[in-house]
Amino acid sequence: MSLHQPPASAPRILCIGMPVRDLVFRVHNLPAAGHKVRATHFTEFSGGNALNAAVAIARLGGRVRMSGPMGDAGEKVAETIIDDLAQEGIDSSAMVRMPGLVTPISNIMIDHTGERTIVTYRDPQMWKVTLPDTDELLKDCDAILTENRCAEFVRDICFEAQARGIPVVLDYDRVMPLNQPMLRAATHIVFSAEALRGTAETKDDIAALQAIAGMTPAFVGVTKGAGGMIWLEDGRGRHMPSFPIEAVDTLGAGDVFHGAFTLAIAEGQSTEGAMRFSAAAAALKCGRHGGAFASPQRVEVEAFLESAGVRQEA
Repeated sequence: MSLHQPPASAPRILCIGMPVRDLVFRVHNLPAAGHKVRATHFTEFSGGNALNAAVAIARLGGRVRMSGPMGDAGEKVAETIIDDLAQEGIDSSAMVRMPGLVTPISNIMIDHTGERTIVTYRDPQMWKVTLPDTDELLKDCDAILTENRCAEFVRDICFEAQARGIPVVLDYDRVMPLNQPMLRAATHIVFSAEALRGTAETKDDIAALQAIAGMTPAFVGVTKGAGGMIWLEDGRGRHMPSFPIEAVDTLGAGDVFHGAFTLAIAEGQSTEGAMRFSAAAAALKCGRHGGAFASPQRVEVEAFLESAGVRQEA
């Protein structure tokens, strides 16, 4: 039974990506090359960019449907992920089981500062997935959230969504060529700092965003962790600081930001309002262990913004 029951009037978000099995080890310090350390805690989560964002959206009051490739129908890990999605009220009926393949897996170490190091394995055959019927996926869809690493199988549905006036938010956390069609398939692109700089080949974030803006009409912005957020408005850079918080676990924080941002856009919030709402959700998540499953509820984000003296949008 779902713990989260959003109202029927809530925006419905389609999240497309690859679920991942996260093996999370908490350590005091990350080991140097060739050294061993003892973990103080171990936890196993369902994860992956799109799945983490889907959890955040559900907890913030959105209706969520998820699609993308998973392991073989007989794989127990995949069944566990499906169960976790159901507990969050997320519709997983559009997930595609890939015969003979295993669900991607990540080994994650989180140190005492909350920073994390991740090693992930994804079978190359996963990218050969064929998603369910486009008309069915876009039915009753108010926005799409996807990952740029999934460009091979999401590009066509993103272009179609645009043609139907549906916002497409792209989580851009992997360096790709500037001529990548996904830059034009999205209406909103939010980069990680590393992916932005690597793609634009400059360390100047505003110059990098301006270079990207020359390739796409989409909104472009970048999240910089504790360094806040930057986005372009009328071609000029705008900066918003992060909310100060004692971070204990940054795993999934960027995904929570993307999920909250997508929901805010679907709700019709302004760009600045969406940025603040998303930053607050990510900040609250960073104060708790549990990856994206430490995502806050809507009432918590609203109370946090109110305590920070931020007037919320209607």
